[in-house]
Amino acid sequence: MRRTSTVLMILLALSVFAPLSAAAASDKKELKIGFVYISPVGSAGWSFSHDQARRKLAKDPGISTYTVENVPDGPDSENIIRDMSRRGYDIIVATSFDHMDSTLKVAEEFPNITYLHCSGYKTAPNVSAFSGRIYQPRYLSGIVAGSMTKTNSIGFVAAHPIPEVIRGINAFTIGVRAANPKAEVRVLWTNTWYDPFVEQAKAEELAANGVDVLAQHQDTTAVQEVAQQRRIWSVGYGSDMSVAAPDVHLVAPIWNWYPFYRDVVDQVRQGTWRSGNFWFGMDTGIVALSDFGNMVPQEVRERVNAREGEIMAGQERIFQGPILDQEGRERVAAGHSLSDEELLSMDWFVQGVVGTIE
Repeated sequence: MRRTSTVLMILLALSVFAPLSAAAASDKKELKIGFVYISPVGSAGWSFSHDQARRKLAKDPGISTYTVENVPDGPDSENIIRDMSRRGYDIIVATSFDHMDSTLKVAEEFPNITYLHCSGYKTAPNVSAFSGRIYQPRYLSGIVAGSMTKTNSIGFVAAHPIPEVIRGINAFTIGVRAANPKAEVRVLWTNTWYDPFVEQAKAEELAANGVDVLAQHQDTTAVQEVAQQRRIWSVGYGSDMSVAAPDVHLVAPIWNWYPFYRDVVDQVRQGTWRSGNFWFGMDTGIVALSDFGNMVPQEVRERVNAREGEIMAGQERIFQGPILDQEGRERVAAGHSLSDEELLSMDWFVQGVVGTIE
């Protein structure tokens, strides 16, 4: 399994490359934008959140869009991205970490096309990497989960053990322990971004072992459906998943990609777009927290809202020490905070997580 390298450590809010060619500079030219999704769009989750932004973008004048769903890594993604390029798409958006190398390879052949790659870290003069600090709303959702558990045992169904997912689990656990220092977060890996059957099986396993809250980093609502059937609390991911678990859905960290896509379109038309690395926080609106479920008490909402206000004001402090790892070793000293470099290469679990990184 691929892991992030030291190149990822330089991912900051923006690192600038050379401007794109004048071929995309006209503000009157209709732009053709292609989207490549790792999974079916469905009705919730990661690909759904990108497609909601795509649908909104397609309503704007002078824009046409095209999508291909359920595109795996390797030759399939490379062939699809190359086909879009040959058909003259002005902007091509690959929305999975697994599409990173294919995007870079094809981009070398088509230097006048703007490529956007979500959740990766490699860039080129015409390839941008972009993502969001989803760990911020994950931390807030952890406060909710920690406040609601009665068994002090919370389950987390996780996709792949890459820094993005590990970081999110750690932020969630820090939030859980801020609300309830006795609670633990039990992690099971699916090693897939999208497989409702595997996700369901892992959620059932966690529920059978006594967790009374289920959270996830997966693209389907399978975990939420298990929580609904088992009548245990749930925390969604990617989009508001309350429809799948109306009686138990507490909250969800969610994405809103439209502001970024709209900005890229405007700049490409004006000829001012610069390729780079982008990592957006809650202050941009690109990552956020969904509405609370009716079952979340008012005092919990107020606590979360207060912490959200601090994050929005630039007073994050989520990964501020002292922080211990699973073995009880101090990883972050009191008064210190992890840098972006350290967050983006995270490969260890905080104290309170039960599970291994494999």
